[in-house]
Amino acid sequence: MNVRVQPTAQVDETATIGDGTTVWDLAQIREDARLGSGCIVGRGAYVGPGVRIGDRVKLQNYALVYEPAVLGDGVFVGPAAVLTNDSFPRSVDPQGRLKRGGDWEAVAVVVAEGASLGARSVCVAPVRVGRWALVAAGAVVTRDVPDFALVAGVPARRIGWVGRAGVRLVGREDEPGAWECPETGAVYDEKDGGLVERA
Repeated sequence: MNVRVQPTAQVDETATIGDGTTVWDLAQIREDARLGSGCIVGRGAYVGPGVRIGDRVKLQNYALVYEPAVLGDGVFVGPAAVLTNDSFPRSVDPQGRLKRGGDWEAVAVVVAEGASLGARSVCVAPVRVGRWALVAAGAVVTRDVPDFALVAGVPARRIGWVGRAGVRLVGREDEPGAWECPETGAVYDEKDGGLVERA
């Protein structure tokens, strides 16, 4: 297999790394994590135990992906983005004892195929980011993001739509509810609060 792991990276022996994946300096990939083929794990990135990552995923420098996150094929996680896993984070229990792994229930962030999370964005679990959606830099996602949605702010709100190219879609003047990608010409239809690709 053609896998490139820098000497300063830590990859647990139980982790699975797909063909053509590169793990850069100081990255850490924990127990039973599974990365697909053709991925890039940037400097200082963290992948928690049991995390599932698809093919051709990019985790930029210092991205933190906590278990039990699931990332689909072609996902982009920007520099210093964080995928959390605890709905009620505390260091100690009500009696003041240090909490351990069995003292809380981890919840997942799911990022669907082709979606992108901008630099320093935060996804507060449990939450799902839809297919080909785009989360702006610095946004805090606290609720599910629809497919092709462009969200920004704290908390993140939908401010538009994007296509597969990641470019903001433009409404067609002659077709209400129809959106077009200015880069590719692909057309999308808005239905019931969501967006679907036109066949």
